[in-house]
Amino acid sequence: MKQATLSAEHTSRLEAVIGHEFKDKQWLDRALTHSSTGGGKSSNYERLEFLGDRVLGLCVAELLFSTFSNATEGELSVRLNQLVSADSCAGIADELGLYQFIRTGSDVKKLTGKRMMNVRADVVESLIAAIYLDGGLEAARRFILKHWEKRARSESAARRDAKTELQEWSHAKFGRTPMYRVDDRSGPDHEPRFTVTVEVEGVAPETGVDRSKRAAEQVAATKLLEREGVWQKPDNEG
Repeated sequence: MKQATLSAEHTSRLEAVIGHEFKDKQWLDRALTHSSTGGGKSSNYERLEFLGDRVLGLCVAELLFSTFSNATEGELSVRLNQLVSADSCAGIADELGLYQFIRTGSDVKKLTGKRMMNVRADVVESLIAAIYLDGGLEAARRFILKHWEKRARSESAARRDAKTELQEWSHAKFGRTPMYRVDDRSGPDHEPRFTVTVEVEGVAPETGVDRSKRAAEQVAATKLLEREGVWQKPDNEG
């Protein structure tokens, strides 16, 4: 059965946190509603997520282009990929406390921690789309700049592609190429989960989980690089 819409109290609290007062409150309600609640396509955030991803990419690319005037295309691409990743979006969701308002079915509500990361990331992208549709590009840009500008200037946002970094490190240290193995593919077609293990001869393997095979490979490569001290683990991670 479809859940009730957001209450007036929750809507008001969310608008204060987001910094945007919606003319059409339905956009906000839809941005927080997961498909597991049982409504149709027009009542959940899946289509909004698609649009929000593009709006986020445009605004972050614009921010990087103006901020790092001497950066190469390659460096800008690395920064962009890091800033629009599921990890970054989920981090924004946590800062805003969106987990209090996301409406899901009972099956999804059982998921916790990293397993809910994709849902939290999706909601942020959907929220950006909702702001864009309700208030236009300038409203969406204000929200994005508020929460992404500091991240854009951080050193971790300039990291290279993890698989490329791991391959170069592995070749230099062991003369070997990292090997990736898909251990599991689960979840529905619209929200798959891939589990991938990376092995480098001479060190213990690492495992990554994400929404695509390539993204899971990147997670595994990042974990191995951080564990081996090639990359410094961000201070906000446990």
